[in-house]
Amino acid sequence: MVDTSGVKIHPAVDNGIKPSKPGFAGGELQCKCASNPVKVKVASQTAHNHVCGCTKCWKPEGAVFSQIAVVGRDAVEVVSGAEKLEIVNKDAPIQRHKCKDCGVHMYGRIENKNHPFYGLDFVHTELSSTDGWAAPEFAAFVSSIIESGVEPSRMDAIRARLKELGLEPYDALSPPLMDAIATHVAKRSGALPA
Repeated sequence: MVDTSGVKIHPAVDNGIKPSKPGFAGGELQCKCASNPVKVKVASQTAHNHVCGCTKCWKPEGAVFSQIAVVGRDAVEVVSGAEKLEIVNKDAPIQRHKCKDCGVHMYGRIENKNHPFYGLDFVHTELSSTDGWAAPEFAAFVSSIIESGVEPSRMDAIRARLKELGLEPYDALSPPLMDAIATHVAKRSGALPA
């Protein structure tokens, strides 16, 4: 048995996963600035919430993984501090909008209409003080945490802790999301009817 004591994943899941609330209709995300924070209204529940080990997603201080969910882009509105936002990498498929002052990623948007996830924005629900958001369901790109400096010798304990939390570890996205990507590609190529 692998010892998982002391293994930290992300502050929002380290002490257990908060359940989502039926009928939850969204809330407001706020950056970490003490004054004039960026505020983003999310007007619906999120989906596919997960912890992510990629090196592109924003992680709070000390976290090994980020926590990210998706929501329809029409449900995302910057309500305060828009002038403080900048795109991290305009060439990336997901254009992550971060606060210039504190560095927090407020949302990620896909502008390429041919991308399988076009129409969805990526948000960090831990930036909300409101409880009820969709609970994390899985862990994505787990091996990628090594790229950010995590010792490979820690991986067995990290994967074991993810499983203890009920977050199945994948080195890609979850099977339903990988199926969605493959379906989109097959329809565009003509292998499946559009």
